[in-house]
Amino acid sequence: MTYPTLPSLEVLTDYRPKVPLRVYSADGALLGEFGEERRALVKIDDVPDLMKKSILAAEDDRFYQHGGVDYLGVLRAALSNFTSDSKQGASTITMQVARNFFLTKEKTVTRKFNEMLLAFKIEHSLSKNEIFQLYLNQIYLGQRAYGFAAAAQIYFGKTLDQLTPAEMAMLAGLPKAPSAYNPVANPKRAKLRQMYVLRRMHELKFIDDAQYSAAQDEPLHVKHGFQSFSVRADFLSEMVRQEVYDRFQEATYTQGYRVYTTIRQADQQAAYESVRRGVIDYDHRHGYRGPEGFVNISQSGEEALEDALQEVSEGDDLLPAIVQRIGANSVTAYCRGGEVAEISGDGLKFAQRALSEKTPPSQRIRVGSIIRVQRNDKGAWQITQLPQVEAAFVSASPQTGAIFALVGGFDFTRNKFNHITQAWRQPGSSIKPFIYSAALEKGITPATIFQDAPLTFDAAQTGSEAWSPKNFDGKFDGPMRVREALTKSKNLVTVRIMQAITPEYAREHLARFGFDPEKHPPYLTTALGAGSVTPMQMLVGYSTFANGGYRIAPYFIDRIEDGKGKVLSRAKPVVAGEGAEQVIDVRNSFTMVSMMQDVVRRGTATRAMQLGRHDLAGKTGTTSDSMDAWFCGFQPSLVGISWIGFDTPRTLGEKETGGVAALPIWMGYMAKALKDVPEVEYQMPEGLVAVQINNSGHRDASGGLTEYFYEEHAPGESLLDSIAKPLEDLKDKLFNP
Repeated sequence: MTYPTLPSLEVLTDYRPKVPLRVYSADGALLGEFGEERRALVKIDDVPDLMKKSILAAEDDRFYQHGGVDYLGVLRAALSNFTSDSKQGASTITMQVARNFFLTKEKTVTRKFNEMLLAFKIEHSLSKNEIFQLYLNQIYLGQRAYGFAAAAQIYFGKTLDQLTPAEMAMLAGLPKAPSAYNPVANPKRAKLRQMYVLRRMHELKFIDDAQYSAAQDEPLHVKHGFQSFSVRADFLSEMVRQEVYDRFQEATYTQGYRVYTTIRQADQQAAYESVRRGVIDYDHRHGYRGPEGFVNISQSGEEALEDALQEVSEGDDLLPAIVQRIGANSVTAYCRGGEVAEISGDGLKFAQRALSEKTPPSQRIRVGSIIRVQRNDKGAWQITQLPQVEAAFVSASPQTGAIFALVGGFDFTRNKFNHITQAWRQPGSSIKPFIYSAALEKGITPATIFQDAPLTFDAAQTGSEAWSPKNFDGKFDGPMRVREALTKSKNLVTVRIMQAITPEYAREHLARFGFDPEKHPPYLTTALGAGSVTPMQMLVGYSTFANGGYRIAPYFIDRIEDGKGKVLSRAKPVVAGEGAEQVIDVRNSFTMVSMMQDVVRRGTATRAMQLGRHDLAGKTGTTSDSMDAWFCGFQPSLVGISWIGFDTPRTLGEKETGGVAALPIWMGYMAKALKDVPEVEYQMPEGLVAVQINNSGHRDASGGLTEYFYEEHAPGESLLDSIAKPLEDLKDKLFNP
């Protein structure tokens, strides 16, 4: 009587699970996933044989023999439950499929009876492999993972065919109780369950003695949080999610959309590592601030330590740890998951003062202190801390605007504010190339002489208060050429250039590069970067110099596919020289590139010469009181923007300039991104002439300096040249008849 009232099996025969939105790099690496259920569908033929056997060993070794209900299993479970304190279930894989798709988990006789009837019905309608495939994809395994393919990625960062027997056994042990045997939350209980599964695999001859012994001894490296992805691209993935949600709304999270971005996996990894290194290096230059907290561990066991660490946020490789012991020259600390960090030697240097008895208790490291530890390049432990400063980096193709790497902040899990797109910061001296570009359009040349001397302006001229600009080094060098002024980042010369071209014209010129005129008031202070920009705007601006004068539009989504692989949309970038708007003369861009190459070769960014290339150009930027530090630079095929500063603006420190704090981030990325890219020489365009000049900016055949001029602005011959040339002609006639 019950059988006809059972639900239809259509949900099984037409299986349509909720599949999350997945974000991929241009080369196919998974960058992010969004949805209530983290799921990766897999066909049974693609599941390794040992993975299937490990599940059968743990859950239902007679699956291929019984008809949905294993009567021998029921008798075995009943006997075990009667003779021991431990409770053993008798649900077959088919019964679990019935329960997962149609029933609740309430423990009643009626539910169990319906489960058995449904199992018979399923076995009658589907093949064993079809049932097993449903189970492999549907079963919940903790950490929002549904199905074994998703669990392999989440717990181990691997595909099923990359798992070891030990890892397979760990996953196979999860269906019984995903929360109790979760290797992230309960590593000890998970290990016990894994040992049981391995023993069953050995008893059933699924693995031999050698495999069994090796699997028992193998240490498991379980991923935590966002580490399940091969490369960290959290900020970019969130940008993708917002774009897709605007189009598909709630279907975004359930229909299995796949978004392929322009991000290159190796570039993203290089950018992420470089931002982390740059921020930590800055933080270490400014000293250890003390432990994050304190717990009383006098009578605490390992479980209490784990509970205490559960309340502490992750920090990627900056692991939270509780100090257990302090020796004369060492510190022992307990890390989440049971790993113990033994720190000594150089690993203690950064926090050495905090180990002194003279240090105030709130800043002293003692037993029970919550600290951060990290492995260095050689694998040794060292004490570190979570930085307070933020940083960001973005790179792209200057020809198409395709973004190759984007890191919006130090740690997405701690601060989701995307500094690349959302942070309006003062650009400081990194705005100067755009002012100098405007000057070229007004007839000023790189050889034009301006005074590097003191200036004072009243409030009416600045738009706020009286102002006496200073150079960063506090010195004045007198008359100098425009090229030298940019190379040395001379503020007083830049202000005088701004006076010459007028702030109104400079503002109009900035708008050509994509900057918001409202953020750059028509005052002289704008010449030194008193306006506001985002790093993404700087990317557009500097790309214009790199590509010959074209304004491109950055984009990060190459194409969107539905769950079946059908392309729903594809990017159509506007390419420099092929449809993009030309906003400055190609002669202007070439001249500015030449001047910014000097910034790298012998100016404020000479550190970049350590990369061993001669096709790099860019500009450092440091704002008043060093509240923001920038480096914006490029090579013909790649533009990169790095920024560092505090979210609530305060000084980075007197010596923390763009060349010290921001440039190393840019260099760390470029060293890897340009490793196999050949050097390129910029070609001088038509309408530009190369002229020999002297230090005074005058044409001089023996001056020793080469400068570029628009043909219409090329300097005439000097008085000495005009006298010397006729004398040379007369000499030729007299002595060479």
